[in-house]
Amino acid sequence: MKLYSDEELAEILDQDIFHQISEAADRLGLECYVVGGYVRDIFLERPSNDIDVVVVGSGISVAEELKRMVGKKAHLSVFRNFGTAQVKFRQRGIEYEVEFVGARKESYSHDSRKPIVEDGTLEDDQNRRDFTINAMAICLNKERFGELVDPFNGLADLEDGIIATPLEPDITFSDDPLRMMRCIRFATQLNFQIEEETFEALERMADRIKIVSGERIKDELNKILLSPVPSKGFVDLQRCGLLSIILPELAALDIVEQKNGRAHKNNFYHTLEVLDNVARKSDNLWLRWGALMHDVGKTRSKRWDPAIGWTFHNHNLIGAKMVPQIFRRLMLPMDMKMKYVQKLVDLHMRPIAIADDIVTDSAVRRLLNDAGEDIDDLMTLCEADITSKNEVRKKMFLENFRMVREKLADLKEKDYVRLLQPVIDGNEIMEMFHLKPSREVGVLKQYLKDAVLDNKVENEREPLMALLMAKAKEMKLIQ
Repeated sequence: MKLYSDEELAEILDQDIFHQISEAADRLGLECYVVGGYVRDIFLERPSNDIDVVVVGSGISVAEELKRMVGKKAHLSVFRNFGTAQVKFRQRGIEYEVEFVGARKESYSHDSRKPIVEDGTLEDDQNRRDFTINAMAICLNKERFGELVDPFNGLADLEDGIIATPLEPDITFSDDPLRMMRCIRFATQLNFQIEEETFEALERMADRIKIVSGERIKDELNKILLSPVPSKGFVDLQRCGLLSIILPELAALDIVEQKNGRAHKNNFYHTLEVLDNVARKSDNLWLRWGALMHDVGKTRSKRWDPAIGWTFHNHNLIGAKMVPQIFRRLMLPMDMKMKYVQKLVDLHMRPIAIADDIVTDSAVRRLLNDAGEDIDDLMTLCEADITSKNEVRKKMFLENFRMVREKLADLKEKDYVRLLQPVIDGNEIMEMFHLKPSREVGVLKQYLKDAVLDNKVENEREPLMALLMAKAKEMKLIQ
């Protein structure tokens, strides 16, 4: 980050957009400040075109005045119920989105995040902000243009890499429990530490998260997942007790059981290692969800076998069945994105099983057939899943994965959809043997498909027809 004097801040804000806002406010005789994330990001040297402006008085009136000044190219939206307005316009090739709100003070009832709002001073408005680093304001009025107002030493916290609340953290989190998720999300995105007193309040107030909708929690989880090192956020969520409330299936993995001197690994921290491995390779949000969910079935599948120790048989199948329940509860999309995550969880053991043995053409063809267009993402997940501390075993797996990828590339070059789907389909089978849709048709279709996938015959009519007739005769469908 970089520290700036008020004069340097005035130079940074020496842009048409800020001078126009300043002129609009001065015409109306109202104090006006740019606040929140835009100010924070100036010091973090991160570009932003989303500008939040607090007006001591009517924010809507300043927004309307700015619209009049800019003219037809500006679009004004007014939300009178909330006392806010938004002005969008393009200037010098840059799209700006400016949110205006009147300075206010808020009070809350215990069972709602919806505040009772009253007009207030700048100080009142800064008091209601979530964190000190988001409570800084820079004056835009001509007489004080560029003056930083930082009553909670947010600049010092920004410099020290600390997330802390402006007021007592218990009050801040109790008033709006979503701020607990935002606290961890900001700490994760910025790689900051949560101040000790603030973290202790997270632990005390965790149960309050229950009044927050799944949709709002989901938005914060997605931002944590898209952070450079997402594991940091999930460790904090687990440490403070929030994870066991919002994602208990994941929190339940944080256990190591020992029997007869044999223990299994901590599947929670393994999952986070896999997630970080994936995050280094891809910014695909749903692939990261796949990494987060890939071992979620292990708690329910865990068994003790005296001969071999702890087992997690079929945890992939159990986990795949859990994915829709989790997505529905968190109001995540129930469309193809959910099905994609479910598929990754279901199939994530397949490449590992192949790489643990001789890499056969047949196994690779079946894998490609089942994974389809998601095969590359599945391979990325599976390579990330190799977290063994045994370097020899790890090297062997990764070498075998390289061979799997080579075989996959070869199949894809040959148009695998055509290559792996038998040229004789179910309709032709029904017509040939005068059958209606039935078990027999399914058996014959699968028989041909297995033959193609196992590379027993070329995917051509003549050899497939010979196989089909032999199987039909065996099933007594023909003499």
